[in-house]
Amino acid sequence: MDSPEFSKAQGSSLTIHSDGVDATRRLGRDIGRAITSPIVISLTGTLGCGKTAFVQGLAEGLDVGQAYTVNSPTFTLINEYPGRLPLYHVDLYRLDDVVELEDIGLDEILAAEGVVAVEWAEKLPAADTDRGLTIRFEVREGNLRKIVLSAGGQPGSSLLKAIRH
Repeated sequence: MDSPEFSKAQGSSLTIHSDGVDATRRLGRDIGRAITSPIVISLTGTLGCGKTAFVQGLAEGLDVGQAYTVNSPTFTLINEYPGRLPLYHVDLYRLDDVVELEDIGLDEILAAEGVVAVEWAEKLPAADTDRGLTIRFEVREGNLRKIVLSAGGQPGSSLLKAIRH
């Protein structure tokens, strides 16, 4: 199979099943292609669940050039990539509190005119995650993943609608 399989669509959420890294990257690419305006994409899930692979596909869908290698910014915290819309890839894994979020300038990035993909978004205050798209990755057996997309606010709802069609 190795491609994302759309299984449930309910109002403001969509459940997708992926059977491998390539399928998760393709999902990111497809979502990146559907994005037409700035949005915050909150990514949650355990280590190794596919968040970075998704962002790699997202970068491709946003036309980030192949000259850029998209890796998790675990130590740098934020990577920025030029594309059709700028992509800000944020990794909050190593941060422990809200003060550290302020120190790295996350407020400015979240308000930027681009696409902000935040790994470990559960560390963000709720107000920062309710105006875009939240994607929860759940590890199943082997390489299988259950990926739940939930819309927040108009940007998230519009994107989810575009993905469904």
